[in-house]
Amino acid sequence: MKPDPSTSNDISFEDFRAQILQDYEIAVMSRECSLLGRREVLSGKAKFGIFGDGKELPQLAMARAFQDGDFRSGYYRDQTFMMALGFLNPKEFFHGLYATTDLEKEPMSAGRQMGGHFITHSLNEDGTWKNLTKQKNSSADISCTAGQMPRLLGLAQASKIYRNVDGLDQTNFSNNGNEVAWGTIGNASTSEGHFFETINAAGVMQVPMVICVWDDEYGISVPAEYHTTKGDISEALSGLQRDGENDGYEILKVKGWDYTALIHAFENASDIAREGHVPVLIHVTELTQPQGHSTSGSHERYKSAERLEWERENDCNKRFREWILENGITTEEDLKKLDREIKHKVRAAKKDAWAEFLKPHLEAKKQLVQLLDKAANSSSNRNFILKIKNDLIAVEEPLKKDLAAKSRQALRFLIGETSTEKKELQAWINRFLDDSEYKFSSHLYSELNNRATNIKAVLPSYSNDAEEVDGRVILRDNFDALFKKYPEALIFGEDTGNIGDVNQGLEGLQKKYGELRVADTGIRETTIIGQGIGMALRGLRPIAEIQYLDYILYAIQTLSDDLATLTYRTVGKQKAPLIVRTRGHRLEGIWHSGSPMAGLIHLLRGMYILTPRNMTQAAGFYNTLMKSDEPALVIESLNGYRLKEKIPSNLGEFHTPIGKVETLKEGTDITLLSYGSTLRIVERVAQELLEVGIDAEVIDAQSLLPFDLEHDVVKSLQKTNRLLIIDEDVPGGCSAYLLQEILEKQGGYQYLDSAPQTLTAKAHRPAYASDGDYFSKPNAEDIFEKVYDIMHEADPESYPQLR
Repeated sequence: MKPDPSTSNDISFEDFRAQILQDYEIAVMSRECSLLGRREVLSGKAKFGIFGDGKELPQLAMARAFQDGDFRSGYYRDQTFMMALGFLNPKEFFHGLYATTDLEKEPMSAGRQMGGHFITHSLNEDGTWKNLTKQKNSSADISCTAGQMPRLLGLAQASKIYRNVDGLDQTNFSNNGNEVAWGTIGNASTSEGHFFETINAAGVMQVPMVICVWDDEYGISVPAEYHTTKGDISEALSGLQRDGENDGYEILKVKGWDYTALIHAFENASDIAREGHVPVLIHVTELTQPQGHSTSGSHERYKSAERLEWERENDCNKRFREWILENGITTEEDLKKLDREIKHKVRAAKKDAWAEFLKPHLEAKKQLVQLLDKAANSSSNRNFILKIKNDLIAVEEPLKKDLAAKSRQALRFLIGETSTEKKELQAWINRFLDDSEYKFSSHLYSELNNRATNIKAVLPSYSNDAEEVDGRVILRDNFDALFKKYPEALIFGEDTGNIGDVNQGLEGLQKKYGELRVADTGIRETTIIGQGIGMALRGLRPIAEIQYLDYILYAIQTLSDDLATLTYRTVGKQKAPLIVRTRGHRLEGIWHSGSPMAGLIHLLRGMYILTPRNMTQAAGFYNTLMKSDEPALVIESLNGYRLKEKIPSNLGEFHTPIGKVETLKEGTDITLLSYGSTLRIVERVAQELLEVGIDAEVIDAQSLLPFDLEHDVVKSLQKTNRLLIIDEDVPGGCSAYLLQEILEKQGGYQYLDSAPQTLTAKAHRPAYASDGDYFSKPNAEDIFEKVYDIMHEADPESYPQLR
C-alpha cells in the first residue's frame, strides 16, 4: 500500500473521508498484527515480540506530516508509521517476527534484528546513493533506549549544512535544507542521558528536528513519576520554550486519541521545523499499551484495575472509531465489515509468511533426509544414522540450526569411512554452512570494490629541500587539502573551530572554511558522534573530533551499538562513513594518557581502528578514508604534534594503507611489534640492543582493525623465530588480541623457538607526571630487559643473566 500523504488542508470532504478511512484501516491492521504477533511468540514460532499497539493514531498523524527527503530516527514501536508510509505490510511484519533471512521478504534487516526495528534502503545494489530527496527515509533502529537520539541530531544538522554551506552538491541528499529529522521515543526513555544531551545540543544549534514522545505513563512496570521530574517531560523541559528574545524549542502537547488535534499538531511542528529550522518537541499524552511492554510479561501484574479500565476506554483506536461514527464519516455496519476484511487479510499474511519462512528449510530437510538415508545404508553405523534421520523427520517445522546440527551429528558416525555417500553428505554440509553463515555474518565491513582495504598505498613524496616542521603542521595542511578537494567534508568538536584544536592541527581553517565546516561544539561527546552519524547518513563526509581518547568512553555506546553495527544490521543498505578523530597515549595522568585499545577493538567491530605512529601516517589514513566510504577511528599520538617531520609535497594525495603493517627495521633475532607512541621507544631500544649483539626486527602494526591482512608478521617470524608485542594497553588487552591474530589466525606458532611474550602497561591507570608514566607504562629499560631475557633463555651462554 502506498497511501496518499496529503493532509486535511484544502481537500474536499470526500477526500478527507477517504483519508480518515484509510488511516482507520492502517490502525486496525497494525493492531491486528500486534495481537497476532504476540500469539506467534507465545506459540513458539517467534522468539520475542515488542509491538506498537496503543501508539497507532499519533503515528498516522506523523506520517501525514512526513515528506520526501525527511528522515526518521525512531523507536521500536513505530510499526504503524512504517505501514502508513507503505514500507511495511503485514507479511513483512511477520517475516520480521520469524527472522526470515531473505532481504526481499524481510527488508528491514533480513532477520538480523528482532521485529520492530525499521529502515529504508538508502543505497543501490552497487553501493551508490539512491535519491534520498525522492523517498521518505528511516535510519536503522537500535534497541538501546534513547540510543536513536544522538544520530537524530546529525540527521537534522545535515539540513542546516545543506541550506547554509555554499558549493555542496545537494543531488540525492537535500532540497536546500528543507528536510526535517523526526525522532520518536517512549516517555520513560527520556530519562536517559542521550535524550537530554541531544535536546540541549539541538536547542543550541537550532536544527530542524521534531522529537515525538509517546507517553503511556509507564516504563515497563515503573510509572512516570519515577522517571521524570513532575512526571511530565514537556513540563520538565518547559524552560526550553522559545520566546521573543531567545531561541529554543517549540513545545506542543496533544492527546494521543484526538485525531484532529494530532493532525494539526504534527502539521504545525512540520512547518515550524521545516521553514524556520527550529527544533520542536511533541509530547503525545494519554496513550496506552494494551498488551504491556513486550511478550516477556503481562502488564496486569503492575497496573491497577482502575488503570486497566481507563486504558480500555481510552485506547486510541477505540476513540478513533467512536469519533468516526459520531461525525458520520461512515456507518457501524461498514466499519464492522472493514474490521473483518482487515483481520482476514492479516491472518492470511501471517499464514503466508510462515509458509514462505519454512519453504527453504523444508526443501533442505528433504535433501538431507535422502542423504542421511543413503549414508546409513552404506555405513557400518547404519542404525545410529537412521535414528538421526528419523529424529529429523519428526521435526515438522525445522530451523536452519536443526538441519545443521543433525547433519553434523551424523557425520561423526562416518569417521574413517570413504564412501561416495559420505562425500556427498560432507559437500552438502559445507554448502549449507557456508550459505547460512553468510546470511548471518556478511557486511560487517563494506563488501564493495571501493572499500578502504582495497585502496593501495601511495607514498608521501618529498622535494629535495623538504622542510622539517612540527607534525601538527602536516596534519593542518593535509586537512586544508582535503577540505579543498571534498566540499562535503566538515570537522567539529570541542575546541576544534576557533583555536584550531588543542594541538593546532586545524589552525586557521575555520577562518578559511567557515564556522559550519570547521565548528566548535559543546562538551558532549555522545552527540558529537551522533552529529557525525546523522550527517554521514545524508551524504556528507563528517570528521567528528573527540578531544582525548580517554573521553571516547562517553560515546562508546553510540559508537558500538549504532555506528559500528550499521552496515551489518542493514545488510549493506545504509552507510555512515564517519571518521572519528582523536588523540591519545603517553601524556600525563589517569585521564590524559589513556590506551583503552582492547575495549575499543572488541566493541567497535565494524569500524576501522587506526593508530598512526606520526602525523604523516595519520594524514595518509585520512586521505585513504576520504577516498572510501566506511567508518573509522583514527588515534593520533598525543605527544607527536611537536616532533619534527619532513613535509610531503603531495598533501591530500598520499595514502596510508589500511590493514597493512610496516617494517621499520629489519633484523634476524626477534620480532618486536608495537604501534603509536610506544613504537618510538621500541625503535630507540632496537638500536641499543645492537650493542649487545641482538638484532631486532621492528614492525609497526599501525592498523589494528583490520590487522596485517597480508600476514607480514608471520613472514618476519619465519626469519626471527621469536616474538615480543609491546603495548601500553592493560595486560591481556590489545597485546592479547594481536597474539591471537598472529599465532592462531595467521598460524605463526609453528615458527617460534621461544614462547611468544607481551610487554604491557600495568593493570592500573597511569599515574601522573613523568615518574607515573615511567612506572605505569613500558619504558625503554623494560623493553631492553624483556628482549634480553628472551635471548638469555634461548642462549644463556651468549646472553648471561642481566639481573
